[in-house]
Amino acid sequence: MLVSGCITALATPFTVAGALDLDRFRRLLDLQLAAPVQAVVVAGSTGEAASLTAAEFEALLRCAVAHVAGRLPVLAGTGQSSTERTIEQTRRAMDCGVAAALVVTPPYVRPTQDGLVAHYHAVAERGGLPVVLYNVPSRTGVDLEPATVARLIDTPNIVGIKEAKVGGERMQALLALKRPGFTVLSGDDPTAAEAMLAGADGVISVASNVLPRAMRQLCELALDGNNGAAMALHRQLVPLFDLLGCEPNPIPVKALLAELGVIDDVLRLPLVSLSAGHRATLSQQAAAVRALESAAT
Repeated sequence: MLVSGCITALATPFTVAGALDLDRFRRLLDLQLAAPVQAVVVAGSTGEAASLTAAEFEALLRCAVAHVAGRLPVLAGTGQSSTERTIEQTRRAMDCGVAAALVVTPPYVRPTQDGLVAHYHAVAERGGLPVVLYNVPSRTGVDLEPATVARLIDTPNIVGIKEAKVGGERMQALLALKRPGFTVLSGDDPTAAEAMLAGADGVISVASNVLPRAMRQLCELALDGNNGAAMALHRQLVPLFDLLGCEPNPIPVKALLAELGVIDDVLRLPLVSLSAGHRATLSQQAAAVRALESAAT
């Protein structure tokens, strides 16, 4: 199962009492379907996966799969700090009917590159789902190096990578590995247009929670090689990208979704709501989002 284009890393809505809010989650899914984006990721880092119980994880996935009803692929974030737990989480996601697993490098434990190869081989062999590798060393403390990706690229069931280490040199090294059956996806909204114009297959996006139409349009322009129009739209989106990066994800995107009336601004500790100093910018960007979404084709 290959994915490309605009793929939204969904936030997880909670009620003011702190429970899962599946009604608001369906509303968020409806915005993605209406855009339409090409796929969604449920229970990734943007979805506060670390704070979800096993029952909540399954409830979110089953809700997403049932609600989209085959209209777009649902991926699940299943990466854990140990290989066995990652396999268990991936098989749990498989049982919920998702299309693929987004598997982050094991956070905190800092395996070697040989350890990463063995980890991903085991998950691909025993997890039961196609695997999209996910590299985000700023969060996990370990970097999945391009040479290591080259060792994994022909592994059955490994179908792509989400690369969130920023830098043109890293993306170019991964693009040199591209081949049929393996997709290279940006994991960084601010550099996604540049990455797609250089040959990346799409982006797993935080911004598309609030701008699904505009981000889908950005992807279409960039993937079509329309450099001028893609970069013109990118420049309009830069202030939003700056806001979404002002505090750790998903704090700003949940604040903005709440400002837009989509979900409540509720996170689980140790995450807390957006700082007061960013609230004026939040209101400005909510107005900009409405205008950009209205203008998107």
